[in-house]
Amino acid sequence: MSPIRLFVPLSLALLAACATQPKTNVTVEKQSECPVRLSNGQNLIVTLPSNPTTGYRWAIQDSAGGVLRALSPEVYSNPEDAGVVGAAGLSTWRFQAFATGTGRLRLTSQQPWAPEVLPVETFDCAISVN
Repeated sequence: MSPIRLFVPLSLALLAACATQPKTNVTVEKQSECPVRLSNGQNLIVTLPSNPTTGYRWAIQDSAGGVLRALSPEVYSNPEDAGVVGAAGLSTWRFQAFATGTGRLRLTSQQPWAPEVLPVETFDCAISVN
């Protein structure tokens, strides 16, 4: 087989490999895991401690809308082994990187009926997508 006949299929295989996007999810569970670098098409999963029974809820203040798109609303879950009514759980958001650039994903935890009161917790994460 001539070298050119080998070169063409090999070139096509390499081009196809370069065109595939990473399918792995990136999970962030605390502020110290920021900043986050994503590739276009990658999913970002943010999971934060939450206890809505206390009246405090996480609210998205900045969704890095220029580079991230929400895949689902907040999902709250509490550990099955908690066994206590009102025990803390986790709030989870799923996003997908859809454009090259940078942005900030910022969430605050506060009582929704008291917006004038400062948040008790803030999650602020720089996001970059390439």
